[in-house]
Amino acid sequence: MSDPHPARPPEKEDKRSFLQKVAEFIHPGPDSTEDLIETLADAEDNDVIGADSRVMLERVIRMADMTASDVMVATRRMDMVNIEAPLEELLNLVISTAHSRFPVYQGARDNIIGILLAKDLLKLQRAPELNIRALLRPAVFVPESKGLNDLLREFRGNRNHLAIVIDEFGRVAGLVTIEDVLEQIVGEIEDEFDIPEDDGDIFGLADRTYRVSGDTSVERVCEAFDTLVQSSDADAHFDTIGGLIAHEMGHVPKRGEHLQLGGLHFVVLHTKGGAVRWFKVSRVADDSPAFGSASE
Repeated sequence: MSDPHPARPPEKEDKRSFLQKVAEFIHPGPDSTEDLIETLADAEDNDVIGADSRVMLERVIRMADMTASDVMVATRRMDMVNIEAPLEELLNLVISTAHSRFPVYQGARDNIIGILLAKDLLKLQRAPELNIRALLRPAVFVPESKGLNDLLREFRGNRNHLAIVIDEFGRVAGLVTIEDVLEQIVGEIEDEFDIPEDDGDIFGLADRTYRVSGDTSVERVCEAFDTLVQSSDADAHFDTIGGLIAHEMGHVPKRGEHLQLGGLHFVVLHTKGGAVRWFKVSRVADDSPAFGSASE
């Protein structure tokens, strides 16, 4: 005899992913990438997705058309380690640049023999007899045409955070990090250079140079270094040292470029959003070039 009051079947759990829900909202599908992005904006207006989600999805869509060459650090601006360099010189490079990983070359800069992790140098404290070569990790090489989606998948799969980018002739074109790729999705990632303003803007380094924020006022730089730093253009006025240096260079500064001004040597350490975030500053040596690239 059948049960007169059968139990109600449990409601099925909605296992649709977030992207599937968005896809159903925009059905029928758009005809182009720009149409899809416009539809995402409509989804935000209709409260289907939030503003942050819309921005991230738009970046994911645009990233599909990007390659390693679009986000890499060009070879002339790469901070690299010469395997033949003295340990003291190597340590000064690690301290002054504050990177966690360095391509290592032997002879020519195109001859990259491995990757050195800054943290691995700590092993030399316990075993001074170790050779730097013993600390090197294998270098990963990718072509300039490598899609960012594929590159991110490889970074996650092999747990590497840095890859050397090679051009069509097999020469080193630059390097790309997992941070460079992720920033195309989530925007700028705060790193070791992103110190809150309240924590200060001028820091002494172990090699007797200084790290100076690009937002530091020109007046404060003059006071800190007891010198007069001013524009060569008498009619120009700048509030920040970053703005002043950019004006003197005549273009948006890039990492590794440097300039002498007011008896000081400014080297661009870090840039974000088209502005210099940090300079390395030292007193001018008599034989220093006026300006150019610190990596040359």
